[in-house]
Amino acid sequence: MPRTLILTLLILLFSFCTYAQTKYTISGTIRAGKTGESAIRATVLVSEHHLGITTNEYGFFSLTLPAGHYTLVISAVSMQPRTLDVDLTKDIRLDVSLEAAAAQLQSVVVSAAANESKLAGTAMGVDRLSASTVRDLPAFLGAPDVLKTIQLLPGVASAGDGNTGFYVRGGAPDQNLILLDGATVYNPSHLLGFISTFNPDAVRDVTLYKGDMPPAYGGRLSSIAAIRMSEGNNQTFHVNAGVGVITSGIEAEGPITKGESSFLVAARTTRINAGLAASHDSTIDKDKIGFYDLNAKLNFRLSSSDHLYASGYLGQDNLLIYQQAGLAWGNGIASLRWNHVFGHRLFANTTVSLSNYNWKITGYTNGATWVVTSNLDDWSFKQQWEWYPAPRHTVRFGAESIYHDLHPAKLNAQPETGLSDTSFQARYGWENALFAGDDWAVNDRLTLTYGARFTNYTVLGPGNFYDVNPAGVVIKTNVYSPAQSVVNYFHPEPRVGVAYVLDSRSTIKASYARMVQNVHQLTNSAESLPTQRWDLTNNNIQPEISDQVSLGYYRETADRMYSWSVETFYKKMQHQIDVRTGAQIETTDIVDAALLYGQGRAYGVEGQLKKNKGKLTGWISYTLSRAQLQIDSINHGEWYMAPQDRTHNFAIVAIYHPNEKWSFSANWVYYTGSPVSYPNGKYDVDGRNVFYFASRNGDRLPAYHRLDLGATRHYTHKKYKADLSFGAYNAYDHYNAYYISYRQNPNNPDQEQAVQTTLFGIIPYIAYTIKF
Repeated sequence: MPRTLILTLLILLFSFCTYAQTKYTISGTIRAGKTGESAIRATVLVSEHHLGITTNEYGFFSLTLPAGHYTLVISAVSMQPRTLDVDLTKDIRLDVSLEAAAAQLQSVVVSAAANESKLAGTAMGVDRLSASTVRDLPAFLGAPDVLKTIQLLPGVASAGDGNTGFYVRGGAPDQNLILLDGATVYNPSHLLGFISTFNPDAVRDVTLYKGDMPPAYGGRLSSIAAIRMSEGNNQTFHVNAGVGVITSGIEAEGPITKGESSFLVAARTTRINAGLAASHDSTIDKDKIGFYDLNAKLNFRLSSSDHLYASGYLGQDNLLIYQQAGLAWGNGIASLRWNHVFGHRLFANTTVSLSNYNWKITGYTNGATWVVTSNLDDWSFKQQWEWYPAPRHTVRFGAESIYHDLHPAKLNAQPETGLSDTSFQARYGWENALFAGDDWAVNDRLTLTYGARFTNYTVLGPGNFYDVNPAGVVIKTNVYSPAQSVVNYFHPEPRVGVAYVLDSRSTIKASYARMVQNVHQLTNSAESLPTQRWDLTNNNIQPEISDQVSLGYYRETADRMYSWSVETFYKKMQHQIDVRTGAQIETTDIVDAALLYGQGRAYGVEGQLKKNKGKLTGWISYTLSRAQLQIDSINHGEWYMAPQDRTHNFAIVAIYHPNEKWSFSANWVYYTGSPVSYPNGKYDVDGRNVFYFASRNGDRLPAYHRLDLGATRHYTHKKYKADLSFGAYNAYDHYNAYYISYRQNPNNPDQEQAVQTTLFGIIPYIAYTIKF
C-alpha cells in the first residue's frame, strides 16, 4: 500500500535522528506587530551555530538544539530585526512580533521576498511577488493586475492582448494550476481576459512554481500559482477605496477581537453598465458589459496552538446585447483552514474547499429564448504535516482528495425557438494523492530536497463511455451505473532537487520533477474564451504527464544590491491533446471522437538580472525557448509548433521612488508572434471559397511589443492616505495583431486579403485611491 510504503520510508530515512545529548526545541510564530499578520518566510538565525530556519507560510518555525545559551536573530522583509537571548533548558514556545522598519518606503524592494535570496535552498524556477509590486507597476485601464505582472517574469509568456492566460515554459494555459487560498480558480479573468479576477487590495502575495514543484502540489504540468489573500489587520480598522477608468472598489479590514481575530472584505465592480444605462440611446441603454467580485476572509486565533481561517470569493461577468445574445460566467470559492501545532516539532494544516466555475450563453430565436449552461465543481480535502526533527531537516507529508463534478453543457429552450432541450453527459472523477518530502541541509554547502507524490485517479459513472478507433469512429458504447469505476490510473511523481554553494555569492542547482494532470481544457482556437470546453480524464483521454529537468546558476553582489540567474530546462510531455482538423468540439457530446493524442516537448534557457534595493528597482528577463507537439495525424506525424511557442520573450521592469511623494514605473515587453495556420490555397465549393491549409501552425503572427508607463503621487494626511495614479498602456501606440483573417479582395475577386485585427492602441488611465 502506498501509505504503508511512505511511512516505512520515513521511519528508515530518519532513524538516524537520535541524540547523544539532551536537546530541546524552540518553536513559535513570527508576526508583524502593526497588523498581526503572520510573517511569511521570516528567518530565525542561531548566531552561535551559523544556522537557522525560515518560517512557513503561516509564520511558524521550530528549531531543536542542544541545551545551552543562544542568541537568536529574527528578521523579515521591511521589518526591524530583533535579537533575543535564550537559555534553552526546556522546550520553549516563542511568539515574536516585529515592528516596521523606520523610514521604510513600502516598495523599496521589488517583491516581498527580495531578501529571501535565491542562493538559499534548492528551489528552482520559483518567483514571488507582493501585492505592493503589483500595485506599483503600470496598470491596464488603472486596474493593477496580478496575472499581468506574472507575465513579466522569466519563463512566462503572455497569451496576448485581452487575455490573462499565460504560458509557462512552453505549457498551455490549462497546464497552470491557479490557487486562491488553496482553492482552484478555473477562469481567472474578467471582461474576456482584459482584467484578472484577483483584486490586488485583497491579495497578500503570489508564489509561482514553474520548475521544482514541492510534492504537496500536483494536478498540472507546467506551473502552480499559489495566491494568498491578506489575513486582515487584527490591531486597527482601515478602509481603502479606489476609482479607476472602468473599475471602482472598496476594501475594509480590522479586528474582531483585537490581537486575536480579524476580518477582510474587498469588492470591485465596473462603471460601464451605469454609463450605458445613462446614455439615453435605445440601441445600447439596456446592454450590459461588466463584472463584480467579492473577497472575504476571517481568521481566529483559537489558542496558542490553533488558528482557523475562512476564505471566500465570488465573481461574475455579464456581457449582454439586449434581446440578441448574452454571455455570463463566474467563479465561486470557499475554503476553511485549520492550523494546529502538536508539541513543538509538528505543524498540521487541514484545508477543506469548494470551487465552482460556471458559464451561461443566452440566445434568441424567433423572438424566444434559449440558454446553454455549464458547471464544473471541485470538492477537495487536503491534510499537510510539517515535522522538524533536526535543524537541518524539514519533513513535509500528507494526503489530498478532490472530487470533480463536470456538466459540460445543458440546453433549455422555449418551444417557439424550434429547439429541443438537451444536455451533454456529466462526467465524474475522484483524484487522490499521498505525498512526502524532505529538505535536508547536508552541510553548509550541499542541500538536498527529495520526495514523491503518488496519484490515483478513478473515472466514475454514470454515463456512456466509448471505444474509438484511430479514425475517430465509435465502435462500441459501454454503459456504467452511478459511482461505478470505469478505469483507474496510478502514477508515481518523484521530485528531487540539489543545490551546491560555490561561495558566499553564488550557487548552482539542479532538479527533476514529474507532474500529472487529469483536468483538460479542449480548444481548437488560439483565442481564450470562458466557454471553452473542459473535460476530465476517461478511458480515451489519458492523464497528461510531464518530466522536467532543470539546471541553474545564481549569483548576487556582496551587498545583495544586484542578483542574476540563468536557468535551462527540458520538459517532455506525454498524452498531449489536439483537435482533429474541422472538428467542432463545442457541439458534440462524444468529444472523444474529435480528439487526437501525442507527445510534446519544451526546452529553453531563461535569464534574469534584478536590482533589489535603492530608489530604482526592477529586473530584466529574457527567455529563449521552443514548444512543440507531435501527433501522428497532424502534419504527417512531424513535430510542429504548439500554439504557446514563443522563441524570444523579453521584459524590462523599472520602479523608481525618488521620494515619499512620488513613484514612477515602466515596463517594456517583446515576444515572438504566436504560431498560426495561414491558408496555402483556396478552392470553390458551390460558389463559396474554401481555404486549403497545408500544415498546422506553420506560420506566425507578427512580433508583439509594448511599452507601459505609470506614475503615482502619494498624499499623506493625519487621518488618511491617498494615491493619484496615472499613466498609459501601450504608450507608443503600437498596433499589435490579435489575429489575422482572410477575405476576398473587393477590388479583385481572384485575390484574397489578409486583415489584421488589433485590440488596443494607446490607452491612458487615471485612478484615485484613499485609505482611512
